[in-house]
Amino acid sequence: MSDAIRRIDQNQRRSRAVVHGGLVYTAGQVPDDLSQDITGQARQVFGKIDDLLREAGTDKSRVLSAQVWLKTRDDLAGMNAVWDAWVVEGQTPARICGRVDMNNPDCRIEVQVIAAL
Repeated sequence: MSDAIRRIDQNQRRSRAVVHGGLVYTAGQVPDDLSQDITGQARQVFGKIDDLLREAGTDKSRVLSAQVWLKTRDDLAGMNAVWDAWVVEGQTPARICGRVDMNNPDCRIEVQVIAAL
């Protein structure tokens, strides 16, 4: 295993993903179009995660762990519907889902994952 660290889409404050030691760590991903409901926002977020994992050299079938943060518990069913369609059957990761005050009040979801290469 290489000790090299690869940072994806880095700026002065964060990297959208970091690859090291056979793992990919994403930063929390939020939707770009905040006018959408929870299903629209969740689809955007999981699409962004797919893109980051692809750029890192892996995919959602290798996600080991996910942290899902929702603005309100009322969004759980809608998010779970998108989640269930997104995860690979038989390859579901460990997951935590909680409620948090978002930095932007129009943001309904933020998701962070760790995946194997």
